[in-house]
Amino acid sequence: MKSQVEVFTANCPVCDPVVKMIEELTCDGCEVTTYDLVKKCDDKTCLTKMNEYGVQKIPAIAVNGKLLDCCKDSAITKEKLIEAGIGQN
Repeated sequence: MKSQVEVFTANCPVCDPVVKMIEELTCDGCEVTTYDLVKKCDDKTCLTKMNEYGVQKIPAIAVNGKLLDCCKDSAITKEKLIEAGIGQN
């Protein structure tokens, strides 16, 4: 089963390294969708998803429909991404 990874970014100096880290970790078993909140999206999917997951800060990552705990209250690290299953399939 593919892991569904959703990344919320603003293409900023804080977001870019996290996006790069996710790109390096993902494998063939990961399907990554990136939502650029600066550009928004024509159909408002990114805003709907952001509200659905309760994203309060960016960058933020959801895996298989669940916002990672590290995106709520602490820094995003490589270890936390691996622990969430990114790159494990």
